[in-house]
Amino acid sequence: MPGANGIFVLSEIGGPLGERIRDVQRRFDPKLARETPPHVTLVGSSGVGPIVPSTPVERIRDALKPIADTTPALELPFERPHRFMQTNIVVLPLDPHGPLRRLHDRIARSGLPFARAKFTFTPHATLSFYPTLSRDAFRELLGMRFDEPVRLDRMTVYHTRDPQPAVKLLELPFEGA
Repeated sequence: MPGANGIFVLSEIGGPLGERIRDVQRRFDPKLARETPPHVTLVGSSGVGPIVPSTPVERIRDALKPIADTTPALELPFERPHRFMQTNIVVLPLDPHGPLRRLHDRIARSGLPFARAKFTFTPHATLSFYPTLSRDAFRELLGMRFDEPVRLDRMTVYHTRDPQPAVKLLELPFEGA
């Protein structure tokens, strides 16, 4: 979400794994760690762009609640950290296929108005976004392993208006069986 304006749909990462990711962010990118909790962006930066900022929260809730109500919690493995698209950004990627892709596609087909996306669907958690990292810092980040699966059990909707902090608009737990 950094550097963007619009409404994003995330799934925040909680528990011990979320704390571990937050600790890595605090060490390598304190600004990122202060902005939002560790998360996976479901829509907004890849696949489809952010929801148009003028969209009323009630319309967003009406479109997303049926999706959340029928989506079970997802437990997914992270892949090895890597640089994102020839940038200095280091991410923990997730497989862009399977249940996460189906969830993304359901949101994309919800009837909400979306801006254009910058990238194809590339779900991930960001470890470092803002700083220019030293070679040693890159090596250390890329060598980290996150073997426990990430549990995604809700979607959270944020409105970003850089440089202002993101504002949480809505949170919907996944209720599917």
